[in-house]
Order: sequence, then structure tokens, then C-alpha cells
Amino acid sequence: MPSRRGRSLTPADAALWRAYAATVTPLPGHELAPTASPPAEAPPAPRGPDPSPPAPRAPRAAASLHVGHQPGGLDHRRWKELRRGLTRPERTLDLHGRRAQEAWLAVRRFLLSAHADGVRCVAVVTGKGPAPEGGVLRRELPHWLNAPELRPLLLGAAHPAPNQGVVHLLLRRRRAA
Repeated sequence: MPSRRGRSLTPADAALWRAYAATVTPLPGHELAPTASPPAEAPPAPRGPDPSPPAPRAPRAAASLHVGHQPGGLDHRRWKELRRGLTRPERTLDLHGRRAQEAWLAVRRFLLSAHADGVRCVAVVTGKGPAPEGGVLRRELPHWLNAPELRPLLLGAAHPAPNQGVVHLLLRRRRAA
């Protein structure tokens, strides 16, 4: 097997790695060592104004959503109402009897449709599943809610007390285009 010694990243690969590493929060004590900056290149010649409008900025990545934990940006009163089941869901999706892939597609379609219609609170019924770890759908739902296309739609998720087989989801308001 050939030795990997002596191989190094190209300047383009190193720049790509630095850009990626800047988006990651390192664990305590595992910070990356500062790297030597690439050699300075001559600035490009100034050009005339660009006729195309600037590209819209991508939305900031939302923090991970955990069922039953109050997310940042949601006031205590609203969170308490959601957690206690006082915020009534306007729509309900029952996942009983569905396989995981079918359930994922149903959750995705359901949440995108509810958000597009301006619905504020929905319920997803996963069932409790066998004790103590719960069923497959109940374990997978938090991962699905954190998917890149769904996480920006959600403000919070909670099991309405005492029912652990249902998750109430508070959706963000639609922004006017």
C-alpha cells in the first residue's frame, strides 16, 4: 500500500476545507490550529457595475429542534401552552400502520402543505410503540423534523401532557413575498 506521506492539499482544496471548517463549532479542546494564510494575489482589475441584482442571502441554519425542549425564540407562555396541549392543532396526521419511508414522505408533504396554507399548529400521531424505547416512527420523527427542508418551517415541538404518542408542532408564520 503506498504511503500517504508527502501528499498535501492543493490551495483550492485547502480553501474549501477552511470554508467548511468555519461553519462547524469544534468540541472544547479540539479547536483547529490557525493555518497560514494563502499567498496574497494581486487584486483583480476593477470592473464596471454588475447588471445582475445581488443573489438573495440564504437563511441562517436554525438550531436543532428537540421534542419537549423549549427552543430559543419561543416565549415561555406560548411554549407552556404548546406543551400542555392548550394550543389546539388545526390539522392532524396519523402515522399508525405506515412504514418508515412512507411515513417520512407523509410528514414532509403534510408539513409543507400546512405551512403553505398558513396553519400554525399541527399534530403528528406516531403512537407510543413498545416500551421503553418507543416505536420506530416515534424515534425517527425528531430526525425528520430537523431535515433541511422542514426545520425552517418549525418553531417548536412538544408531547401534549400526558400523551407521549402525539407530537404537537408549532409552525412559523409565512413571510410575505
